[in-house]
Amino acid sequence: MSSLAPTRLCLVRHGETSWNRERRLQGQLDTPLNVLGRQQAQRVAARLADLAGTAPFAALYSSDLERTRDTAQPIAERLALAVQLTPSLRERHFGQLQGLTPDQAAEQHPALQLAMQQRALDSDLGGGETLSTLAERLRRFLGHMLERHAGRQVIVVTHGGVLDVIRRLATGKTLDSPRDFTIPNAALNWISHDGQTWQLDDWADDRHLPQALDEI
Repeated sequence: MSSLAPTRLCLVRHGETSWNRERRLQGQLDTPLNVLGRQQAQRVAARLADLAGTAPFAALYSSDLERTRDTAQPIAERLALAVQLTPSLRERHFGQLQGLTPDQAAEQHPALQLAMQQRALDSDLGGGETLSTLAERLRRFLGHMLERHAGRQVIVVTHGGVLDVIRRLATGKTLDSPRDFTIPNAALNWISHDGQTWQLDDWADDRHLPQALDEI
């Protein structure tokens, strides 16, 4: 085992959007935070600032979509960190299902909706991104974190579908098995690497939030 301290990632889902409230698939479409989402961004920033007093954060990474950028900005201001934007942390592209509610998807594209529900690994949902491709994108990102920030603590602001896959990569849960964990908006989720493997430290910590929606 490495003599370095563990590399720890604090993974944050973006604050709430109106499309979250409507259970509409956002994917890689740009949608803004709603009023509650902006409040959540401020609350998670204050919580992370408190935690930084005990163990400082070395860097702040964010998806380059609007809802994650606007969640990351208050964190950057409170912790005096530059936001490093990267498309590697974008939500999965949901193909022809982007912009639709579950009912609309089932009516307009029933086969694609079924493939998404069944977590078919190689379905691109009609021109989008497969789960297998998303997982490979995120494996590369995690490897990049180990190269650049070994033994340090880093904040990552991203999306529900990304967090779903990262948790599976960290725990060994298969990509196509049903999800049995929550992914609330603006909650804190922690994974760490001990020099050999990733492991799950804590998940869905939303004690700083009055209310948060789970990922659909």
